Parts: sequence; C-alpha cells; structure tokens
Amino acid sequence: MTRLNMRAVAPAMMAAVMSLAASVYAAESYPTFKVDPAWPKQLPNDIIMGDIGGIGVDANDHVWVINRQRTLDRTNFLGLTKDPASSVCCRYAPAVIEFDAEGNYIQGWGGPNSPTDPGAKFDWPLGEHGITVDYKNNVWICGYVKNAEQGLDDNQCLKFTKDGKFLLQIGHSGKSKGSLDTENLNHPTQVYVWPKTNEAFISDGYVNRRVIVFDADTGKFKRMWGAYGNKPDDNVTKDRVYEGPGPTQFNTVHGVKMSNDGLLYVNDRQNNRVQVFTPDGKFVKEGFVARNTRNSFGTSFSSAFSGDAAQTFLYIADLPNYKVHVLNRQTLVEIPEAAFGHAGPYPGQFNQVHMITSDSKGNIYTSEANGARAQKWVFTGLSK
Repeated sequence: MTRLNMRAVAPAMMAAVMSLAASVYAAESYPTFKVDPAWPKQLPNDIIMGDIGGIGVDANDHVWVINRQRTLDRTNFLGLTKDPASSVCCRYAPAVIEFDAEGNYIQGWGGPNSPTDPGAKFDWPLGEHGITVDYKNNVWICGYVKNAEQGLDDNQCLKFTKDGKFLLQIGHSGKSKGSLDTENLNHPTQVYVWPKTNEAFISDGYVNRRVIVFDADTGKFKRMWGAYGNKPDDNVTKDRVYEGPGPTQFNTVHGVKMSNDGLLYVNDRQNNRVQVFTPDGKFVKEGFVARNTRNSFGTSFSSAFSGDAAQTFLYIADLPNYKVHVLNRQTLVEIPEAAFGHAGPYPGQFNQVHMITSDSKGNIYTSEANGARAQKWVFTGLSK
C-alpha cells in the first residue's frame, strides 16, 4: 500500500481549506450603507413637497423625484389652493424636481399646480407614480388614480424633455379596455427605456396585470406578457398564496428595471416576488421577498442594482416591513443580515418606503409614499 507523505499533503490541504474559506467569506460579504441625514438640502423659495411618488437617477448621477402636489391639500392645513390662501408659509414645489448628488436643488417643473409647456396637449395624471430619466435624458412619469366623478382615470404614461417640454403620451385617460389593450394602460407604475432597442418597458400595473413594451419615440406597441411569460388574463383570481408554486398571473406589477446583462426585473408587489425575463418576455427565474408577509400591500415594491459592473446585488424596497432587502442577483436568495432600515420618522428610518434607485457609485436613494421624504444611503463598502 502506498503511504501518503503527510508533510507534503498537509500544506496543500491547508491551502485548499484556506482558499475555500476565503471564497465562502467573499460570498457572504454584502454591501453596507450609511444614511446622509442632510440629503437633500433645504429647498429654495419656501417651496414644499408632497408625498413622493417616484425617484430615479440620470446618467450624471443627478436624482429626480416626482412629488404629489395634491397630497398637500388633503387636510387643507396649508390652504394653498384657497383664495386667499389660509397660510403664507410656503408654495407648491414643482411636481418634477432635479437634485444633484450633493442634494442641491437644480430645477423643477410640471404638476397640476405648476403647469408646464403651455399649449401642449396631454393628460397630466391624477396620481403621479414613478419617474425615470432615460439614456437620452428624457423624463418619464405615469399615473395610478381614478376619479369616477370627473370621468378621469390614469391610463397613461408621459414623456418630457429634461426641462419639461412634452414629447409623447402612451395611453389616454379613461380609455383602458383591460390587460390585452395595446393602446392604453391602466394605472401603470414605472418605465424603463432600454438603449439597445430604444424600447420603453412599462410595469402596468395596479389594475392591468402585465409588462408592456412600446417604441420609446413613436409609442408604437411592440409586445406584452404576464407572469412566467403567460398571456395576461384579468379573469384569474388575485388570491395570494404563501407557499408552493407562485400564482400564474401578476397581481400588482409595481416596478420594472433592466440589468447591465439585459435581464428585466419585474416587481410583482402583492405576490411578494420579483420575476426575471429576457427582453422578449421569456421567463428566466423568480425570487420571493419576505413571502409570508400577509399585509395587503405586499413586499416587492421596486428594484435597484449594486454599483459594481456585475451588479452582484439586487435591492428590493419593502413598504410593510419598513426595510430594504438585499438579494444575491444571480440566485435571488436574500442575505438577511444585509437588510437595512426600520420603522420611524428619523433619518435612516422609514415611514412607507416605496421606490428605490441607485447611482453609478453604488449609493442608494429611497422615496416614501407617505410623507415628503427622499433619503440618500451612502455606499460604505462590503462587510468584512
């Protein structure tokens, strides 16, 4: 029998063990963040924001928010729409606001109380939802509210230049015919424009149950799909399940974002999951987010990616659990110790974290649906 030379083997075994340990250590590392309590800086000229309906980052790492001016009138506390106003404290901030990375106010335009582009014909949404700045520096917003008394319903998304000139409307208020309608939307939530094909991918949405794709310049319909790439079907129940196979149709399609490697991540909010597709709608994989959460809101609100070229980590905003989840993007397995945020009114806490985005340096920005607050979370490196 051949005898092993333990003196020779031991160092090799030790090296292998150390290499394995190092790889496991690396695999378990995760991104860490520190909130910037001074971001954004004081707004100029006594303007004040309402609830934040969306947040996005452009190619220059400037941050854009869509603020819901009408929410300031809910209690008539400010009385800004009264004549004369019952308060002289402040004025409406424009609906669309651009900040630089340091939190300085750059510009603002648009909204029901700050009209923009006089003479242009478009349906400003009753309830603003989502904001995206595409690779051509155009700004996209959508809407998610219905007012039966006025006969208005947000069945549209809008496209503007970065200084507020109207360019395109996809869908028309009060015209939706359901999830197979190729002309109108129904309470859409977010747009992503893919530079490779100049196509606008829309999560559509609160009422419809699909991802739908249009030419980003002409608004021409290209294709659509539902959960797992199925044909959208409005007749399928929206009953939620908390174990076993996921529902065959989307429930609330709330966010859409494309990764660097050309995969589309779709937040199916009330089904507590994110599904991944090729750009042509082929289902790739899914991951559940705090699946056993039974709150009516659901957990998977919107997505963002880490700043490294491989986009190793996927971030998911979770409103009812007051946190941001961190997932391994390849496996869609959550890294529990990486989650951050908890309930509260102070910096580093959340009221209702709603939308999330990230910049080229790996910093994260979050917006809250209840309360006029956006926050910056500075990337501080990987855990050790």
